[in-house]
Amino acid sequence: MLKEMVLLFLIVFAGTGGELCVTRAMKKIGEVKDFRPASLVQTIFRVLGVGWMWLGVGTNGARFFLATRMLSLESVSFVVPVTALNYVAGALGGKFFLGNA
Repeated sequence: MLKEMVLLFLIVFAGTGGELCVTRAMKKIGEVKDFRPASLVQTIFRVLGVGWMWLGVGTNGARFFLATRMLSLESVSFVVPVTALNYVAGALGGKFFLGNA
């Protein structure tokens, strides 16, 4: 039971952390207003240069593998509702980490 609780905490932490990091990276880049191919390629290279994006992709990847491991231990009907805590953590993270009101 302790293993499952630790995995659930890590899933919520990694999932929410990943989304917050990607959001911070996209706020740093700004809105895409020019959709010409050359401008899109330039924007992609700017995104790839932001460390928050890499941290977010890494933590989202960790969340995927943690969730896969959790699903090998527990049923989907238990895992999915419990991981809904991502919404609560995301709201709190948005307020404190991103500075949103």
